[in-house]
Amino acid sequence: MLNIKTWPAKLVDPYRPAKGAPPDTLLAFMGWCLSGAWPGLALGAFLAALSGAADAGTAWILGAVVDGAETMGREAFFSVANLALLLGALGFFLIARPLFMGLSTAATSMILQPNLFSLVLSRVHRWTMGQSVVYFDNDFAGRISQKQMQTSRAMTDVAFEVINVVAFALATLAGSIALIISIDGWLGLIFLLWLAGYFALIRVFMPRIRERSAKRASARAMVSGVVVDTITNIKTVKLFAHTEHEDRAALGALENFRQTALSFGRISTAFRALLTIIGGLLPVLLVGGTLIFWSRGTASVGDIVAAGAVAVRVAQMTGWVSFALMGIYASVGEVEDGMRTLGRPVRLHDKPGATDLVVPQGEIRFDHVGFAYGQEKGGVKDLDLVIRPGEKLGIVGASGAGKSTLVSLLLRLYDAEKGRILIDGQDIAGVTQDSLRRNIALVTQDTSMFNRSARENILYGRPDASEDELMEATDKAEAHAFIEELSDFEGRTGYDARLGERGVKLSGGQRQRIALARAILKDAPILVLDEATSALDSEVEAQIQEALENVMQGKTVLAIAHRLSTISHMDRIVVLHDGEIAELGSHRELLAQEGLYARYWARQSGGFLVTDDDEAEEAQGGAAAE
Repeated sequence: MLNIKTWPAKLVDPYRPAKGAPPDTLLAFMGWCLSGAWPGLALGAFLAALSGAADAGTAWILGAVVDGAETMGREAFFSVANLALLLGALGFFLIARPLFMGLSTAATSMILQPNLFSLVLSRVHRWTMGQSVVYFDNDFAGRISQKQMQTSRAMTDVAFEVINVVAFALATLAGSIALIISIDGWLGLIFLLWLAGYFALIRVFMPRIRERSAKRASARAMVSGVVVDTITNIKTVKLFAHTEHEDRAALGALENFRQTALSFGRISTAFRALLTIIGGLLPVLLVGGTLIFWSRGTASVGDIVAAGAVAVRVAQMTGWVSFALMGIYASVGEVEDGMRTLGRPVRLHDKPGATDLVVPQGEIRFDHVGFAYGQEKGGVKDLDLVIRPGEKLGIVGASGAGKSTLVSLLLRLYDAEKGRILIDGQDIAGVTQDSLRRNIALVTQDTSMFNRSARENILYGRPDASEDELMEATDKAEAHAFIEELSDFEGRTGYDARLGERGVKLSGGQRQRIALARAILKDAPILVLDEATSALDSEVEAQIQEALENVMQGKTVLAIAHRLSTISHMDRIVVLHDGEIAELGSHRELLAQEGLYARYWARQSGGFLVTDDDEAEEAQGGAAAE
């Protein structure tokens, strides 16, 4: 039995994945966006064309009724002989035409509009989520999200308008041409010449409208990017008293958008003005021509009525179609602009035949690894290091020494430019990225939270965990007590309270404890701690440290820290300097070497690592004192 709630999705599956990468040419990209939706689009186009043909049939029926009235006279018009014509007209206007219009409306409003937007957005979002971190590092988060919404909306508008307007209008024109030619061939030729002029005008203006629309869309997305960037960093704006500075930046982006909008407005105004003129010419040509033929006895009064109805309808339709075409070409421009941002591949691909990573032990080997972000300096150089299964390795170094690069390469956020990284003998370049990252739990200094509940944020580590496992993880992370006291503006409390965008409602220490709970719940064989306790006070850190000791049992651990006291108990500590391993050993062994690590340890102030810049300043100060 037909289910009216589910059958539209069978024609256009709103979440059907696309095949392959988005093409880099416009028509192919649009085909990629809409692939799989063709049955629904074809049905919509057919019903729209049927409605257009019915619209053209209106003029023919009116002409037939008028001719019948003129031929049969007042007395015989409502006679049995004329009954078929009258019933046919009534059936057309009261049953057939409303039915065709209703079916066309149902196709667009129930099959196409609700499903096409979801289809396109799900595809561009999936593609964007697969981009590498470099892609996101080089753009505004607000701009990327704006491009996704813009492209999906514009692509939906193009498909909808092409079906709802172009198919309808072409069917109407085809029916109108047939009707006019049936009146007189020369009149049909006049109509065709008028159509040629109409389409020539469209061909001249549409590319310009598309180009200016793309510029307007790009400027609009930049406004969104600037505004979102400011709001995301609103605390920094206020702390530095830079409200006016950010206002100027926003106004600059808005002015650029205003100028592109004015440019689009000028071309669209000129286009519509000329179309209004050419539209007004049609009734003069068709009605005037029919009157001439009527005066010669080659056209009837009904022909005059039919030609007049066609002329007025098509003239009115030129304004509607021109407005729709401007919308279509403007949307095409926005799709093209979105394609340039979203479609370009900036990705790390799994190799063909990539297998899932299996970690029975947890040995990590950096085999002469080199990476400099495509530059000559920075990153790491010829890094040769083996981390034994279950070993706890501390990583120390001044800013820019290569600590974060090492972790990013292990997580395969970037591919090594030289050498390779192996986990239990498996080259991570040959395993799937998802399986690699499932086996590594990461807690960073800059912990990001979703604007979701505390429970959802912690369960992100393992969504299928039970409530007891969730509570155990929060207890170990010393997070349960403060989570119980949380509340949000909608009255939700405890684990159901939302944390705000990026967890802004939490202190730095609270965010890190939730991140620790998430990592504990994930229970991956490899644990990476990147300044994981840096935002905690000494008392809470001591409590967390004990929990971490339990969590680290049986796991391979890499811990980055500036506060050396947090890693002094590690099995070994590697000291990085300018992307190379300068020293390697236990805490005691490194102190005994009296090298970089010993100098860092001796010169700590409040437990923090002194950077190279600090050392340089100290040396200059000492020289000045001498």
